[in-house]
Amino acid sequence: MKNIRHIFFDLDNTLWDHRKNAKITLEQLFKKYQIQEKYHFTFDDFHVKYEEINEHLWDLIRDGEIDKDYLRAHRFHDTFLHFSLDNFELAQIFENQFLDEIIAYNELVDGSLELLEYLESKGYQLHIISNGFHEVTHRKIDGSGIRRYMKTVTSADDVNVRKPNPIIFEYSLQKANAEKSESILIGDDWIADVKGAQNFGMDVIFFDALSENKTEEGLITVQKLEEIRNYL
Repeated sequence: MKNIRHIFFDLDNTLWDHRKNAKITLEQLFKKYQIQEKYHFTFDDFHVKYEEINEHLWDLIRDGEIDKDYLRAHRFHDTFLHFSLDNFELAQIFENQFLDEIIAYNELVDGSLELLEYLESKGYQLHIISNGFHEVTHRKIDGSGIRRYMKTVTSADDVNVRKPNPIIFEYSLQKANAEKSESILIGDDWIADVKGAQNFGMDVIFFDALSENKTEEGLITVQKLEEIRNYL
């Protein structure tokens, strides 16, 4: 792609494998607090329901309908409630320990390091725009060893809005001293990343990690990070 100098990455599930790291962390907490033995539901059932509730709450926070405090108060409590376990204290223990312990696991999406090495070698300036919490975002970046590739990092907490809001894109470009015309975003979320970048007027590559098979004329879509080499 001509004229591209700055590449902005989404973090979770684009570079840092949140789904895998979260599942490992949650399974450890589930065993630690003997949830199946005490309350008689399995981790697999719990994980499926948690994923559903958590994804929905992140959609709401992305759209500005709730804030991060609401999400943190509800994602585990609402999951437990589904299994008739009404224990807010236990839910908050899960919430706090989940955020502390997930960064002990730093699995990256397959091909992340190889892609970052390749793009750096080609002279691109690399950046992150994350909808995640500020502290957790930076701990993930440091723990996974990708800090050295990144010129700038923007988290939603820096501007108190989340993708697809254009404010976070504008802030990130200013921080990177980058022009829209020389920048591209790579991300896995159709609304936050693809539509957010498009509405902002910025080029985007859709990383279709879950094989959602959403297509648009002129939109570059990849299902493996290594495919991005064909375009940059």
